[in-house]
Amino acid sequence: QVQLVESGGGLVQPGGSLRLSCAASGSISTFVTMAWYRQAPGKQRDLVAGINRGGSTNYADFVTGRFTISRDNAKNTIYLQMNNLKPEDTAVYYCNAWKFGKFGYGREDYWGQGTQVTVSS
Repeated sequence: QVQLVESGGGLVQPGGSLRLSCAASGSISTFVTMAWYRQAPGKQRDLVAGINRGGSTNYADFVTGRFTISRDNAKNTIYLQMNNLKPEDTAVYYCNAWKFGKFGYGREDYWGQGTQVTVSS
């Protein structure tokens, strides 16, 4: 069973930075895509940024230019560098990874437990 463990959340002032990490229990090369999602209280879980096994990235409009997703295959870890944080970035941030199911059918999704990011003065 794959496990994803996030770390790096915390309290930061507006304009500050944080770097989130998501460490996988196995090789991340097996995943088609890994991504960061976030969920604020009372809101749906939204995609923040994704990175595929080839290294291509995509970002939600609300973080473009401020957040950067990256991966280190040797450490089986992905990162989310968050700069110029705003109060509206406050949420629980979740790591997600997915791969094709057995024999290439369907998909298997894995989630971390989440890490809280609070942006407040």
